[in-house]
Amino acid sequence: MSTIYFLFQQTMFFTIPLMVVALGGMFSERSGVINIALEGIMIMGGFCSILFINRMQDTLSGQLLLILAILIAMASGALFSLLHAYASINMKADQTISGTALNLLAPALSIFMARMIQTSGVQQIPFTNTFRISKVPLLGDIPVLGEMFFQNTFLTTYIGVLILVISAILLYKTKFGLRLRACGEHPQAADSVGVSVYRMRYAGVAISGALAGLGGLIFVVTTSTQFNAEVAGYGFLALAVLIFGQWKPYRIAGAALFFGFMKTISATYSSIPWLINLKISGYAYKMIPYIATLVVLIFSSRKSQAPRAEGIPYDQGAR
Repeated sequence: MSTIYFLFQQTMFFTIPLMVVALGGMFSERSGVINIALEGIMIMGGFCSILFINRMQDTLSGQLLLILAILIAMASGALFSLLHAYASINMKADQTISGTALNLLAPALSIFMARMIQTSGVQQIPFTNTFRISKVPLLGDIPVLGEMFFQNTFLTTYIGVLILVISAILLYKTKFGLRLRACGEHPQAADSVGVSVYRMRYAGVAISGALAGLGGLIFVVTTSTQFNAEVAGYGFLALAVLIFGQWKPYRIAGAALFFGFMKTISATYSSIPWLINLKISGYAYKMIPYIATLVVLIFSSRKSQAPRAEGIPYDQGAR
C-alpha cells in the first residue's frame, strides 16, 4: 500500500500544474485566441513568484508566503500574456508566431534578469521549501483516504481542484462563460447582440495567463528547490492535455491525470521496486510521457472539435 500512496501523491504533484495550465489554455482558446505561449508564461510566472519567495523567505514562511507567491505568479502571468493578447487581437498578428515569440522571450529574459538581480550572477534562484503539509489536521487521520489526499501534500493541490470546479461553473453556468464560448464559435453573432469580442478575448487570454503563471509556480514548488528558467516542457504538454480533453474542464482533468501518471512513472521509476526489476533502461522511462502524448494525439486528433473561430483574428467589419 505504501507504494500505491507514493504513486498517487507523486501523480498529483505532476497532474495539478498540468491541469491548471491546460484550463488556462481552455479559456483563451474558447474565446478564439490560440495560446501556445503557455510554456513561456509558466516560466515568467515561476520566475517572478520564486524570486519573491527567495527575497521574502527570511521574513515569511509556510502557507502565507505561498499564498502571496500565488498572487504574484498569477499577476505576472496575466501581464505577460497581455503581450500575446495585444498582438493577436489588436494587431491581428499570426497567433502561432506571437505565442512562439513569447516562448523564446521568457527563458532568455528570466536568465538575464536573474543574473542581473542576484549578486552571485547565477541564473538559478534557490528557495527553502517550507510549503509541504505533512498531515492535514483531522482529515489526515481518515483511513486510506487520509493517507492519499491529506498527507504529504501541498496547498496548491486543493487550489487546483477548486480552480477546476470554478472553471466548469464559470464556463457553463454564467453569462460570462456563454459570451466567451460565443466569441470562440461565432464572434460576428456575439457582436451583433452587443458582446464586445475584443474585451472577451482579452479576458480569456488574461485568465489563461494567470492560470499558466500559477501553473509555473506549482510545478517548481512541488518538484524542486530552485528555479532554473525552465518548466520541463509542461506548457507544451498542457496543450496536448487541452486537445485530448476536448476543451472541456472535466475531460481536461482526466487527461491531466493520465499524463501526470505517465510523468510520475518517468520521474520516480527508480523508487518503485517492481519497475526496477524489469531491467529497462532509464532513458525508456523518461520517454514515456512524450511517447504517450504522440500516441494519444494520433488517436484523438481526428475527433477533436476546437472552437470554430479559434485562431481567426476578428474583423468587426466582416459580418
